[in-house]
Amino acid sequence: MGIRIVRLGTPRTAGEGLRLGTVRRPPRGVPKTEFAKRDFYDIWLPNLSPSAPLMGQGQAASGEKAWAAFKRKFHAEMKHPEASHLLDLLAALSHQTAFSLGCYCEDENHCHRSVLRELLAQRGAAID
Repeated sequence: MGIRIVRLGTPRTAGEGLRLGTVRRPPRGVPKTEFAKRDFYDIWLPNLSPSAPLMGQGQAASGEKAWAAFKRKFHAEMKHPEASHLLDLLAALSHQTAFSLGCYCEDENHCHRSVLRELLAQRGAAID
């Protein structure tokens, strides 16, 4: 049981459970009926993705200082009630069932899902 942090669009692994897409936009050129079949996600949770302006800032962050600024702003966005309550729910569910969450980014260390990992860990989530 627990949460796996994954790259959306990669092959699923055994025991991964439902995939939650924490992305601002659905995958381009993929029919909605094929999101799960193509290993993107089963459920879309855009409330756990950076706002559109912040997403652009994160993608453009080339140095540690810029990435730290992105992380600070994303932490602030995740304090909004909609996102905060959702993170609390996922942390609690992680002790009852297996599921995964992810984003399209290739490098988790330069992706908002690394921040989600930290936020979920702070809430006591079981993370694989």
